[in-house]
Amino acid sequence: MKKLSILIPAAFILVLSGCGSYFDSGNLQNVGMLMESSAHEQPWDKKGYEGLMAIEKQFNTEVYYKEDVKTQQEVRDAVDELVKNGVNLIYGHSAVYGKFFEEISNVYPEVHFVYFNGGQFTKNVTSLNFNSHAMGFFAGMLAGEMTDTNHVGVIGAFEWQPEIEGYFEGVTFQNSEAEVHLNYVNDWNAKEKATEMYNTMRGQGADVVYPTGNTYSASIIEQAAADGIHAIGYVADQSKIAEKTVLSSTVQHVEDLYTMAAGKFNDGDLRGGVTTFDFQDDVISLGEFSPEVPKDIRNYIQEEVDAYKETGLLPNERDDE
Repeated sequence: MKKLSILIPAAFILVLSGCGSYFDSGNLQNVGMLMESSAHEQPWDKKGYEGLMAIEKQFNTEVYYKEDVKTQQEVRDAVDELVKNGVNLIYGHSAVYGKFFEEISNVYPEVHFVYFNGGQFTKNVTSLNFNSHAMGFFAGMLAGEMTDTNHVGVIGAFEWQPEIEGYFEGVTFQNSEAEVHLNYVNDWNAKEKATEMYNTMRGQGADVVYPTGNTYSASIIEQAAADGIHAIGYVADQSKIAEKTVLSSTVQHVEDLYTMAAGKFNDGDLRGGVTTFDFQDDVISLGEFSPEVPKDIRNYIQEEVDAYKETGLLPNERDDE
């Protein structure tokens, strides 16, 4: 695993300059990834790092990553360096990279760009989207079932997150008496602000919280454990943080999408566009259940997930028919 700060071997530069086009084969050569923050700082970025490692192992290729790439110029500089390292598949591990990739894609017609959860695309820019509404719905069903106070909370990163609306719908479907307290950090990583919101929700009686952010999800779970209430994990299976506290987690298997996209590109089948994935694609799932979740509730939630995978309809949508 290499960061972009490495020097390019002189022999490799000679090989590049001596051939007509390094990308003549059209198949996967080397792979790069751009990240807004640290590869090990938060669940989302850890997932991206794991995906890159999986590609390295599965395709026996060189992989590179660059942290703290946030501006248009930083993206341009990083892409230039990646291409010099023989990279022809570049992942941007955030929705923010969509606009940057769209702007520069015509400059690199032999490179394919992949990013997550956005709407921009060109013939060589692909957006991989998680349909996270359903995962929020099932998390909400579980919270609605397990609350003792009929008060549950969501500490959202941004108001547009589909999982937040899904959570609200799931809670109210399962428990019409429960009140959902919503608040938004407007940042993926603001631990201090998220903690303030958590304390406010605790004062309102919330005994189940769903922290839908990156860095702060773990810290909120740790605080919930200290306070003796429950939480629902986000992006990764966070049961290891506090097994009894974490009722379950809404898991996005980013690493599987990474390898899937790499395989399609290697086979010449990766197309530009926006593609959406859900439970049916086995890239979203619920994590381990807390031992404090009764067996009948575990079975009930899992049966509803299975029914959704089969029909494409959430429990409230099936009831409407």
